[in-house]
Amino acid sequence: MLVGITASKNVTELKKGSIRNIKTELLSDNWYTLNKISFEYEKEDGTWETQVREAYDRGNGAAILLYDQSKGTVVLTRQFRMPTYVNGNNDGMMIEVCAGLLDGDHPEDCIKKEAEEETGYKVENVQKVYESYMSPGSVTEILYFFVAEYEDTMKVSEGGGAEDESENIEVLEVGFQEALNMIKTGDIKDAKTIMLLQYAQINKLLD
Repeated sequence: MLVGITASKNVTELKKGSIRNIKTELLSDNWYTLNKISFEYEKEDGTWETQVREAYDRGNGAAILLYDQSKGTVVLTRQFRMPTYVNGNNDGMMIEVCAGLLDGDHPEDCIKKEAEEETGYKVENVQKVYESYMSPGSVTEILYFFVAEYEDTMKVSEGGGAEDESENIEVLEVGFQEALNMIKTGDIKDAKTIMLLQYAQINKLLD
C-alpha cells in the first residue's frame, strides 16, 4: 500500500520570477556541452542570492528491460564504462539494460532501434513506464524507461551494438531472480537497470 506524503509548510513551489539574471558560459563542447551557469535566486525571506552551477548536457535518452514471462528471463548487456573504471570499478565492466541517447528521435523509436542494435531482438510493442532525471544536480538528461516482452523468434541478429560506435556489447540472457540477486551482490550497480528490474518485480511482470 502506498502512503501519500504531505509537504510541510516550509516546502514551497518555486514562484515565477524567483530566478533572474541567468548567464551561461560554455566550458567545454569536446563531446557534449558543459556549461557554467550563474544566476540570482530569490530566497524565502525575499532576498536575492547569487549562485553558480555547472550543467552537463548530453541530450536525453531511453532504456528498456526486455523480459520473457514464459522462461522467467530478462535480457541485459555487459560493456566497458570508463567513468566507472576511474571511480573504483576494477575492470570497468557494467551489466545494464539496453539504453541509448535519443539523438533527435522519439523515445519509442530510439529504444526499438537500440534494442535491435544492442541485443539483436526486434521488438515492436514497447511500453513506456516512466521518465526520470537521473542526476539532476549536474546533468540535464531525462531518461525514458520502457519494458517489452521478447521471445526467441524475435532474434534477428547477434546484437553487440553499432559497429561505427565501438560499443563491443555482450548480450546476456539472465533468469529474473538471478538478476535481482545480482543487485544484492553488487554485480549490478547501474541505476537505470536497478530501477527497471525493481519495476518488474513490483508490478509482477514475470509472475
